[in-house]
Amino acid sequence: MLQQFIVENFLSFRNRETFSLLPNKGTLKKEHKTEPIKGQWVLKSAAMFGANAGGKSNFVKAIELGKRLVLRGTRTDDLIDFYPFRLSSENKKRDTTIIYHILCGNKKYEYGFSYNSEQISSEWLKQINKNSDCVIFQRETKKSEFEISYLLKLNPKEEESQFLSFLAKATPQKQLFLHEVMSRNIHENVSNIKDLDAVIDWFVNSLKIIFPDTPYKQGVLLKAADDNDLKRGFGALLRYFNTGVDGVKLIDVQFEKLGIPHDLQRAIKTDLSKSNTDEAFGALRFDDNLYLINLIDGEIRAKKLMTVHKKMDEADIELFSLGDESDGTKRLFDYIPLILDLIQGGKVFIVDEMERSLHPSLIKQIILLFYKHSKDVSSQLIFTTHESSLMDQKIFRRDEIWLMKKDNNGISSFGRMDNLYNVRFDKMLQNSYLNGEYGATPIFETEEEINKLFSSFKFFASLSSFQTLSSGSNIIKSVSLSIILRQL
Repeated sequence: MLQQFIVENFLSFRNRETFSLLPNKGTLKKEHKTEPIKGQWVLKSAAMFGANAGGKSNFVKAIELGKRLVLRGTRTDDLIDFYPFRLSSENKKRDTTIIYHILCGNKKYEYGFSYNSEQISSEWLKQINKNSDCVIFQRETKKSEFEISYLLKLNPKEEESQFLSFLAKATPQKQLFLHEVMSRNIHENVSNIKDLDAVIDWFVNSLKIIFPDTPYKQGVLLKAADDNDLKRGFGALLRYFNTGVDGVKLIDVQFEKLGIPHDLQRAIKTDLSKSNTDEAFGALRFDDNLYLINLIDGEIRAKKLMTVHKKMDEADIELFSLGDESDGTKRLFDYIPLILDLIQGGKVFIVDEMERSLHPSLIKQIILLFYKHSKDVSSQLIFTTHESSLMDQKIFRRDEIWLMKKDNNGISSFGRMDNLYNVRFDKMLQNSYLNGEYGATPIFETEEEINKLFSSFKFFASLSSFQTLSSGSNIIKSVSLSIILRQL
């Protein structure tokens, strides 16, 4: 589970910002917190509210960047993905810092690194104990220092120690050591790296990040069409959320007739052929529909996902393409596997703009379902949202509500409701939030300039001219654009 996340000098975050899931001493909603490790309490949920362009998505991007650098690394000839705060010359020269405090494998770890486009300046992994910290490894690139004495003690054999020392020294300046450990099969050469394994496994299997257009586990949805247990689960949830969909079904289609470009077909076939299994399969989203594709005997075979609707006037069904469903229903197909994973436990979901395409009441019900059915499991749901109706103390504790702000200098910062404001537990927060009492709502500029612009006949005449002329050639488009610039 995630206990804390720290980011500094990344996109709109100029200063060090700390996101903490440590609960306060409040006694309300005890089921909203858990103790996965004795003495280490953590909240199971957090909601980040704020205006458009305030920095909420940048917060999610920071968490995702750390995961990406651990799992995918940086290609040899590329620069590291480096996005410092750009509105300060000083910050462009400073490193970005990202730190995770995680609870996994019955231990608490701090993993972090600082970097710029050219190098990983520092990187460390510590086990956080009650009285002291244990450094598992620590590197300082500028000083050419790499401390791995703890790992050497765990692997005392000469060949194991030599391998670890070589791996540390050979880690490229642009690569995280944790990525090197993950990408190389070092278990054949080293017997005890359980701490490294635990943290890597957390990034691989526990931390799940979903952006507004990210599909989640669509292969599970496709599998549900043929798996009776999954089919029942999907059908029950689809009916529960009143989508009008009674279930899902797969029908055979000819892959070659889907209209997929030949170069993409070849790429798909290449990817499927890399599988070690006799029958490789995957999920393909194309032309707003979803397909299960298999590579069998060198040929790609496809099945199209259809939604099942009961006919109102007879005991029969009608099959719809996924593209025929509403955006909300399609988004629910992503959230149902998410709900199932949350309830099974061991997952940390970071969801950006969770309300996208979904009614507020439906989002609220997903959150309440999570709390109700995850009392004895260690999962977390952390999300950003614009939806003010969710700022409700009947849903969340005060220490689960976060507010994101951006000042006049373009600097984002965030804070927790219980730390920022002395709010009664029974106060209705939504109206106060919308009235700007908490400062995380949009601030609109004076209308003076807009009034002048909209009252200008030249503006609308130019706009009309552009729309008419732009239907012609590229030359006419460029001419019409220059007309607008001159007239304004």
